[in-house]
Amino acid sequence: MSRLPNMLRTQRFDDYRFYHQSTVNQTLHLISAMIFLSCYALLFRDPALAGIIGWLAMLTRQTGHFFFEPNGYDAVNDVSNNYKEAVKVGYNQTRKIILLLVWGGAPIALYAYPTLFGLFAPPTVRLDFIRHIGVLWLAIGIGGGLARMVQLFATRGVTTGLVWAFKVLTDPFHNIALYWKSPLKLMRGELIDTAIADADWGEDDVEEAVHLT
Repeated sequence: MSRLPNMLRTQRFDDYRFYHQSTVNQTLHLISAMIFLSCYALLFRDPALAGIIGWLAMLTRQTGHFFFEPNGYDAVNDVSNNYKEAVKVGYNQTRKIILLLVWGGAPIALYAYPTLFGLFAPPTVRLDFIRHIGVLWLAIGIGGGLARMVQLFATRGVTTGLVWAFKVLTDPFHNIALYWKSPLKLMRGELIDTAIADADWGEDDVEEAVHLT
């Protein structure tokens, strides 16, 4: 059991140093994390609204990754982008693009098949259609997470998959704790988080990070 906190810290540290160097991205993750918390609060009260809010938060996060994060050679960590994509535990860019295409195709599928082959009651007003999209988006989000977790079970072990799932679920809380100063850095003109070069979340874990993830 003592290995689990180390694995969680390693996954979080790799995620931070490899994929969150831009203070714009960090700030967008801070905003996204606060939106996700409202999504958590709504999850059992209004799943459809939670699904819509959750994917708005996800778009905020991915905007930071795709448009503001450095995608070339990573001089801070002395690794190539291809290397980072290969060792990524969660969704790398290729997997994210596939997931986002599925997400974007959901409203089109519902427009073409309003009941989605009997899954939903026929919408009578526009709000019904929107709420059906929310439920479908929620299912896609949960299904995407479960699919990656099962894939990790098969390729990297059950423990890695479970730790990753716990990391994803707790990322909103961790992002707020980690990135609450990012807007101030951004306003000072610091576009890249210079603290990453000197960050140390456990010296032994950092040495093992590239092998664990």
